[in-house]
Amino acid sequence: MMMTPKSSLFLGGSCVAAIAAVGCVFELTSGNPEYGTLATGIILALSAPLTIICFIAAVADARANNQ
Repeated sequence: MMMTPKSSLFLGGSCVAAIAAVGCVFELTSGNPEYGTLATGIILALSAPLTIICFIAAVADARANNQ
């Protein structure tokens, strides 16, 4: 399967969003988030679905360019 620049960017975005989501989970479970509970919860709520969306877009783009 060939990676294109577009699919690479989607995959990179997926990785960054996944790291942000995991970091937010650790911050929220520590009991005292550095940026506050509300801001950390918002970041988690945005980054978790963004991880999945970017990953699916990367796979779809790589498959489209492979055929």
